[in-house]
Amino acid sequence: MSLVFEGKEVGVDNEGYLLDPATWDNDVAVQLAEQLSLEMNEDRWQIVNMVREHYETTTCVLELRKVLKLLKEQSGKEKATRKHVYYLFPYGYGQMACKIAGMRKPLKILLDL
Repeated sequence: MSLVFEGKEVGVDNEGYLLDPATWDNDVAVQLAEQLSLEMNEDRWQIVNMVREHYETTTCVLELRKVLKLLKEQSGKEKATRKHVYYLFPYGYGQMACKIAGMRKPLKILLDL
Protein backbone atom coordinates (compact mmCIF):
# COMPACT_ATOMS: atom_id res chain seq x y z
CA MET A 1 0.00 0.00 0.00
CA SER A 2 1.26 3.50 -0.68
CA LEU A 3 0.22 7.13 -0.60
CA VAL A 4 1.35 10.01 -2.77
CA PHE A 5 2.42 13.20 -1.00
CA GLU A 6 3.44 16.18 -3.13
CA GLY A 7 4.21 13.82 -6.02
CA LYS A 8 6.30 11.52 -3.79
CA GLU A 9 5.09 7.96 -3.24
CA VAL A 10 5.57 6.55 0.25
CA GLY A 11 4.74 3.08 1.53
CA VAL A 12 2.27 2.81 4.37
CA ASP A 13 0.70 -0.05 6.29
CA ASN A 14 -3.04 -0.73 6.47
CA GLU A 15 -3.43 1.97 9.16
CA GLY A 16 -1.43 4.66 7.35
CA TYR A 17 1.84 4.40 9.30
CA LEU A 18 4.95 4.79 7.16
CA LEU A 19 6.73 1.55 6.40
CA ASP A 20 10.08 3.33 6.14
CA PRO A 21 10.71 6.33 8.42
CA ALA A 22 13.41 7.50 5.98
CA THR A 23 10.68 8.49 3.48
CA TRP A 24 9.38 11.11 5.93
CA ASP A 25 9.72 14.85 5.45
CA ASN A 26 7.78 17.93 6.61
CA ASP A 27 5.37 17.74 3.66
CA VAL A 28 4.55 14.12 4.50
CA ALA A 29 4.00 15.14 8.14
CA VAL A 30 1.53 17.85 7.13
CA GLN A 31 -0.38 15.41 4.92
CA LEU A 32 -0.48 12.75 7.63
CA ALA A 33 -1.75 15.34 10.11
CA GLU A 34 -4.45 16.43 7.66
CA GLN A 35 -5.59 12.82 7.34
CA LEU A 36 -6.01 12.85 11.12
CA SER A 37 -7.89 16.18 10.95
CA LEU A 38 -5.06 18.00 12.72
CA GLU A 39 -3.43 21.24 11.72
CA MET A 40 0.26 21.39 12.47
CA ASN A 41 1.08 24.21 14.86
CA GLU A 42 4.18 25.14 16.85
CA ASP A 43 3.33 22.83 19.78
CA ARG A 44 2.62 19.83 17.55
CA TRP A 45 5.80 20.43 15.54
CA GLN A 46 7.78 20.58 18.78
CA ILE A 47 6.68 17.07 19.75
CA VAL A 48 6.97 15.64 16.22
CA ASN A 49 10.49 17.04 15.96
CA MET A 50 11.39 15.52 19.34
CA VAL A 51 10.25 12.13 18.09
CA ARG A 52 12.21 12.51 14.84
CA GLU A 53 15.40 13.70 16.53
CA HIS A 54 15.31 10.87 19.05
CA TYR A 55 14.66 8.30 16.32
CA GLU A 56 17.50 9.62 14.16
CA THR A 57 20.00 9.22 16.99
CA THR A 58 18.70 5.99 18.56
CA THR A 59 16.39 4.32 15.95
CA CYS A 60 13.88 3.97 18.81
CA VAL A 61 10.57 5.72 19.32
CA LEU A 62 10.45 8.18 22.20
CA GLU A 63 8.15 7.17 25.06
CA LEU A 64 5.62 9.70 26.34
CA ARG A 65 7.29 9.99 29.76
CA LYS A 66 10.48 11.10 28.00
CA VAL A 67 8.53 13.54 25.84
CA LEU A 68 7.13 15.08 29.01
CA LYS A 69 10.62 15.40 30.47
CA LEU A 70 11.89 17.14 27.31
CA LEU A 71 8.82 19.41 27.20
CA LYS A 72 9.52 20.47 30.78
CA GLU A 73 13.12 21.31 29.89
CA GLN A 74 12.19 23.17 26.69
CA SER A 75 8.85 24.81 27.48
CA GLY A 76 8.28 24.67 31.21
CA LYS A 77 6.07 22.57 33.43
CA GLU A 78 2.80 24.06 32.09
CA LYS A 79 3.22 22.21 28.79
CA ALA A 80 4.86 19.13 30.27
CA THR A 81 1.60 17.38 31.09
CA ARG A 82 -0.31 14.44 29.66
CA LYS A 83 -3.33 16.72 29.40
CA HIS A 84 -1.43 19.09 27.11
CA VAL A 85 -0.13 16.26 24.91
CA TYR A 86 -3.61 14.71 24.66
CA TYR A 87 -5.04 18.12 23.81
CA LEU A 88 -2.60 18.24 20.88
CA PHE A 89 -3.09 14.57 19.93
CA PRO A 90 -6.57 13.59 21.17
CA TYR A 91 -6.38 9.94 20.10
CA GLY A 92 -3.05 9.42 21.81
CA TYR A 93 0.60 10.20 21.42
CA GLY A 94 1.44 6.77 19.98
CA GLN A 95 -1.44 6.77 17.56
CA MET A 96 -1.10 10.33 16.30
CA ALA A 97 2.22 12.03 17.10
CA CYS A 98 4.31 9.00 16.18
CA LYS A 99 2.30 8.51 13.00
CA ILE A 100 2.78 12.14 11.94
CA ALA A 101 6.50 11.84 12.80
CA GLY A 102 6.75 8.99 10.30
CA MET A 103 7.36 6.16 12.72
CA ARG A 104 6.29 2.61 12.00
CA LYS A 105 3.29 1.51 14.01
CA PRO A 106 4.52 0.80 17.54
CA LEU A 107 4.31 -2.91 18.36
CA LYS A 108 3.15 -1.98 21.84
CA ILE A 109 1.28 1.18 22.55
CA LEU A 110 3.19 1.53 25.81
CA LEU A 111 4.34 4.84 24.44
CA ASP A 112 1.33 6.45 26.07
CA LEU A 113 2.28 5.37 29.59
